[in-house]
Amino acid sequence: MAKGNGQRLKALYILKILQENSDEKHLLKTQQIIDRLEGYGIPAERKSVYADISALKELGYEIVCVRARANGGYYLKNRSFELPELKLLTDAVQASRLITVKKSRQLISKLETLASPFEAKQLNRQVYVSDRNKTDNETIYETIDRLHESMQKNRQVRFQYLEWTADGKKKCRHSGAFYEVSPYFLIWRDENYYLVAYDAKAQIMKHYRVDKIQALSVSEHNREGTEVAARVNPAVYTEEKFGMFAGNEEIVTLRYDQSIAGVLFDRFGQDVSVRKLADGNYTMRVRLSLSQQFYGWLTGLGAEIEIVAPAYVREEYKAYIQGILHVYQEKERSK
Repeated sequence: MAKGNGQRLKALYILKILQENSDEKHLLKTQQIIDRLEGYGIPAERKSVYADISALKELGYEIVCVRARANGGYYLKNRSFELPELKLLTDAVQASRLITVKKSRQLISKLETLASPFEAKQLNRQVYVSDRNKTDNETIYETIDRLHESMQKNRQVRFQYLEWTADGKKKCRHSGAFYEVSPYFLIWRDENYYLVAYDAKAQIMKHYRVDKIQALSVSEHNREGTEVAARVNPAVYTEEKFGMFAGNEEIVTLRYDQSIAGVLFDRFGQDVSVRKLADGNYTMRVRLSLSQQFYGWLTGLGAEIEIVAPAYVREEYKAYIQGILHVYQEKERSK
């Protein structure tokens, strides 16, 4: 490197050296910084290194000087992310079903560059990317990007939609026919990304799993259904349309054993009415939407919980359980 250019860039190289080779447990002595600058072809003296570090501090970089004869030195403290934050992000990438195994490894490698090399080794040691339940759709990132583009440009989108066959393969719905809809927002729910869009033919809002969308293109036509979409609250839509919350709303009283209290509070939160009974059990009044998914979830809790009221909900649940039992009884009779 030309001497003049090297001296002008010396402060930036000192910052680079501290970013790549120091942290709270790994300090760099002044002579070590000088030696590394030499490796870049930049000669330096102690006084000029001190001056450059002072200038970097004035610019807002938190460069810490530890004064100790044996183990003193400098390290860069204010990185974009702390190690616990990077570990949290790494765990989220590993756990996400939306991100493929290949992309997970790429993202984790990028996260490692935000830590010191020594911290990156700690991140790498905790990394285990399982392909269980992860999507195999490598085009999903392009799909998400195009959906954002279409919403910014106020454009409709066109795509094919996939579904599972009975033998675990994917095929296009409606023999590969293309859907044409007006996209309005994306929802993250139950570890999946959903597009919520206006269907002009049905004149309603519908949702689609993003990882089941293929061959997506942005149309030249402007979005339709603006007035309908404006009346939609994404949070309310999510609660109404997904999982055990999809159905008619009702206030339900549940009698339960204290052993499953944690499960109920995790599901319904703490803003519920609870009363202790004389027999040691408890009742909880919750507002929820009645659905097959709710009854299935309730069944998973076994005999530790019971619907007390309203009576019609109790009867609906009994019919749900009896319907399942009937399937097994019929199979037993046919043997």
